[in-house]
Amino acid sequence: MADAPTSPYLVLARKYRPRDFTTLVGQDAMVQTLGNAFAQNRIHHAFILTGVRGVGKTTTARILARAFNYEDKSGPHPTLDLSVEGEHCRAIIEGRHVDVIEMDAASNTGINDIREIIDSVKYAPSSAPYKVYVIDEVHMLSTAAFNGLLKTLEEPPPYVKFIFATTEIRKVPVTILSRCMRFDLRRITPEIMTAYLESILGQEGISFEPEALAMIVRAGEGSARDNLSLLDQAIAHGNGTVTATTVKAMLGLGDRARIIDLFEELMGGQIGQAIETMRALYDMGADPQTLVADLADFTHLVTRIKVVPSAADDVSLTPDERRRGAELAGKLPMRALTRAWQILFKGYDEVARASNGLQAAEMALIRLAYAADLPSPDDLIARLANQPAPAPSLPPMAPIGRGPSNGGGGASAMRVESPRPVMTEAVAAQPTTLQAARPAEAPVVQPAMATVGSYKELIALAGAKRDMLLKLALEGQMRPVSFEQGKIEIALVEGANPASVNTLSARLQEWTGQRWLVTVSTKPIDGPTLRQEKEERAALQRAQAHDDPLVQAILNTFPGARVVNVKVKDELDATPPDLPPPPPEEDDE
Repeated sequence: MADAPTSPYLVLARKYRPRDFTTLVGQDAMVQTLGNAFAQNRIHHAFILTGVRGVGKTTTARILARAFNYEDKSGPHPTLDLSVEGEHCRAIIEGRHVDVIEMDAASNTGINDIREIIDSVKYAPSSAPYKVYVIDEVHMLSTAAFNGLLKTLEEPPPYVKFIFATTEIRKVPVTILSRCMRFDLRRITPEIMTAYLESILGQEGISFEPEALAMIVRAGEGSARDNLSLLDQAIAHGNGTVTATTVKAMLGLGDRARIIDLFEELMGGQIGQAIETMRALYDMGADPQTLVADLADFTHLVTRIKVVPSAADDVSLTPDERRRGAELAGKLPMRALTRAWQILFKGYDEVARASNGLQAAEMALIRLAYAADLPSPDDLIARLANQPAPAPSLPPMAPIGRGPSNGGGGASAMRVESPRPVMTEAVAAQPTTLQAARPAEAPVVQPAMATVGSYKELIALAGAKRDMLLKLALEGQMRPVSFEQGKIEIALVEGANPASVNTLSARLQEWTGQRWLVTVSTKPIDGPTLRQEKEERAALQRAQAHDDPLVQAILNTFPGARVVNVKVKDELDATPPDLPPPPPEEDDE
């Protein structure tokens, strides 16, 4: 005698799919609103359900279809009390009722599919009190399909109900939303989800560890279907039991306690131990990207506990996460946590793109360890406040020059520049301290009008006013012919901009407070401009300095050395000793 065929296995997500509102978990607000509407006989003709995957949108639509078409011995009457199956309930639950039409908008997106609905709406239901249209993923309908549905959706026959479900509510036109009663289905909280999974495991007679359920609930992200699918997989992976070890291996998670150890080592700057810990977790089978994600997850947890201490009471957390997370939240400053989050967030993308994920993960952890060990700006300021004043900087090296006493041709000198000092973090933070100790500034006094007594003073005034275009024009495009108080005569070089004359007149009036007459000479004026004279003089000074025997000895002693700048001795004596040397000109070597 042949064995009786066994029925195929029904996954937990289908076996324990809610069939009435008493078994629908995590959506109490929607159930209360619908209960009041049914009790007051204020039942809308169109509903739209939105939420993330697996929170019960399609399930709610089928339960609503049962509630609309509930009929018992007393006759048809819509109700949310579905504890006793009505005449149409079994057919609706099994998806074979002729008056409950389910359509997937992902595969029926066009106007022709909607036209079939519009044509069938004209006919009354065959046996049930209402004809119910359930359209899943309604946001995938085309624009023409949405427009074709508007009129029917606004004024349907009294025996027609529409129920829409979508995960992308923003893609649904507002004209559709305005015609529907909207319900936003929430993610199921960890407390409710944990209790729900425990009840299912109790009905199945399967043993479990609370830590394993916490991992599944965290991975399910508030979706009932995702949690039940993971639970199904965990039962099969654990050979009929749900343990933390098997769930870790199934999800590719590292040991949560080792993740916390790794986090502590990184935040303590113990990079050697952190790399060894990560390598050990990797050898145990943990994925590098998952390890970085776990570190970011724990960083977020510690930050949450620091801001909201009651977050440590979350039932989805392991005992180590509750206890050690609270301890770390009390020790680590907020800036260190936010900096760690930014580094891990960026490191997660780097690991995903890298050809060798382990190497990219290790580099991200090294960056985090060194960044976590850096002092904060507040610490630097506090350290500077407790340290003695810095020693004065060394005076600049005495210029090596030649004068009439040592056989030189002219009074010139060569400035030898020393390397620029490297600014440390303490020096960079010093201006903040000095600025904090700076006394109150004196009231601003309006400067007096400038006076100009010569053409060179005019060029110096343009430089002081930071009008560099006019300064360059005075030096390179004009030659002075005559200069009197209130009157200037100039000659323009070939190719000069004539508009600079008007600019000069306007600037003089603005700077001196009086009108100036600026005229252009019509006579040809030969001779170099001031810029040309300056360039010729600098070239002569460089040549004289370069030919100096002492300079030649220095250049021969230090191969590759160059004369970068030459100044007349009188100019050096006039330079304040506390000013840095001027930068070398770009065309000099």
